[in-house]
Amino acid sequence: MENYREQFIELYNKNITRPGADRLLKWLEGTDFFRAPASTKFHGACEQGLVMHSINVYNAMMQHFFTENDNAETFAVCALLHDVCKANFYKVSTRNVKNDATGQWEKVPFYQVADQLPYGHGEKSVYLIEHFMRLKTDEAIAIRWHMGGFDDAVRGGSYAVSDAYNRYPLAVKLHTADLIATYLMEQGTSSVENGH
Repeated sequence: MENYREQFIELYNKNITRPGADRLLKWLEGTDFFRAPASTKFHGACEQGLVMHSINVYNAMMQHFFTENDNAETFAVCALLHDVCKANFYKVSTRNVKNDATGQWEKVPFYQVADQLPYGHGEKSVYLIEHFMRLKTDEAIAIRWHMGGFDDAVRGGSYAVSDAYNRYPLAVKLHTADLIATYLMEQGTSSVENGH
């Protein structure tokens, strides 16, 4: 199993140096962030899926969107921390599944949501990050709206995401990098049963 934790910490410490960054990293290390899945059954539904996804979003943002006019710390903050809302968010449970080969019922592990702070998605990440360090306005907007059309507020008819994308190109870059990581880089990374 790759050591995504070490990769994340190296990228974090190299790029994120603003006041409070050290306290935020210490908090992350006290959560399940480095062991948690990125989802219950879709992309990264495996041990270390969340940290793997965060690194993949960082790599996608840097590869596809970073220019000499961009700020490396801002890109790292957005990509590496956009999903901190998923720390302490999932738990492993079991369910009975019939084994097709034997016809026997077997207990199989799976991830389920056990949200300890039901505060939305992107806004929850912003809220948690700002307990430790200040975000710039474009960073907060990008993290808040990184889910784009998959966000519950957008499905309910909000125009705020469109306004955010029109005003803050960083938000578009983060959302697109998240899509690239989720749908192009992480296919086949789901399975709590076999630890992929």
